Amino acid sequence: MELPELPELMGLSVLVGLLALMATAAVARGWLRAEEARSLQPVYERVNGSKKSGCRKQKQPQRVRKEKPQQHSFTHRLLAAALKSHSGNISCMDFSSNGKYLATCANDRTVRIWSTKDFLQREHRSMRANVELDHATLVRFSPDCRAFIVWLANEDTLRVFKMTKREDGGFTFTATPEDFPRKHKAPVINIAIADTGKFIMTASSDTTILIWNLKGQVLSTINTNQMNNAHAAISPCSRFVASCGFTPDVKVWEVCFGKKGEFQEVVRAFELKGHSAAVHSFAFSNDSRRMASVSKDGTWKLWDTDVEYKKQQDPYLLKTGRFEEASTMPCRLALSPDTHVLALASGTSIHLYNTRRGDKEESFEQVHAECITDLAFDVTGRFLASCGDRAVRIFHNTPGHRAVVEEMQSLLKRATSESTRQRLQQQLAQAQEALKSLGALKK
Repeated sequence: MELPELPELMGLSVLVGLLALMATAAVARGWLRAEEARSLQPVYERVNGSKKSGCRKQKQPQRVRKEKPQQHSFTHRLLAAALKSHSGNISCMDFSSNGKYLATCANDRTVRIWSTKDFLQREHRSMRANVELDHATLVRFSPDCRAFIVWLANEDTLRVFKMTKREDGGFTFTATPEDFPRKHKAPVINIAIADTGKFIMTASSDTTILIWNLKGQVLSTINTNQMNNAHAAISPCSRFVASCGFTPDVKVWEVCFGKKGEFQEVVRAFELKGHSAAVHSFAFSNDSRRMASVSKDGTWKLWDTDVEYKKQQDPYLLKTGRFEEASTMPCRLALSPDTHVLALASGTSIHLYNTRRGDKEESFEQVHAECITDLAFDVTGRFLASCGDRAVRIFHNTPGHRAVVEEMQSLLKRATSESTRQRLQQQLAQAQEALKSLGALKK
């Protein structure tokens, strides 16, 4: 066998070496690319990963904001208006003595003043007074309608707001520099200003009633001895302060002033006795000669309080009616200015009674989303207002118009002079026309 020649062997070796070198270079390039790819992968993942996560965040639903609770929906043929401007639940309201305004307070740190002439309009505007760093639970107009007082929830005291008329017809509300001093040791359930402007009353849930002058000085302290107070009020004539509570009676005191207007004393006047269980609430008539009460015994009563109590004369019971709801839950009461109609509220419902016959004439069910916190007739007796959620609902007082019709028809039978008959017939026609316009005229 012949061996290849040396030149040919050398050429073959060079060729094999070149092939091996090319293969090694190819392998090295592949390894370098792989290393480069591995080194770039974290950067790629960080860049693209953040984009992907950003996309995922965008796709995720945004945090759902807590929606405001919807206003309670209520309709009725006798609903005249629904006043809606408060963003919190309304705890109290008060009609001004001149009949022009309605004040409301809520836990949204505002007091709002509404014009009663707008009740039958489509829009109901209000003027707002802010209660700084607190909120009012009770509100009452001053007798001259140039100020109002509120009870502060956190400070547990009275604050006075002055109302200054502006050129545009609105008001500027200014709180006085100093609040009344703290005196009550239990939650306050009601406040009031005497129509004479001589004193202010505050009553707490224990057995305490305080009589103040307008400068914030306590004139007298009353211990009701009723275990607890459920309600307290000043009579429209400003002579009396009354309270009810755990005991089955309503106690009445006279606040006495001298001829020069100086405070003298508070003396016991009379009591309304006749209920067999705790009394939830009571109210005075506009002339202070009648009172109404509602009790846990399931009855309401109408009283004649135009008596000479200094001669030991007791009030007369005029009428008793049944109200079973009062035996199971607290109730609120409002008496129309002419005493013809009694409004009772329990839970979220309102019931209207004719006080002469004792019959229930109207019922409004589920008026508010929560329990009714206040109930009041306007000074004319045409409207009944209630609150319990973020709205005030105004109702036409059709039982009042019917009572006027019955009274005028009865008086016409006994009228002797022609002028009297004409006056009575005119009032009768007005009441009948009002009922007809509301679709409530009974044939």
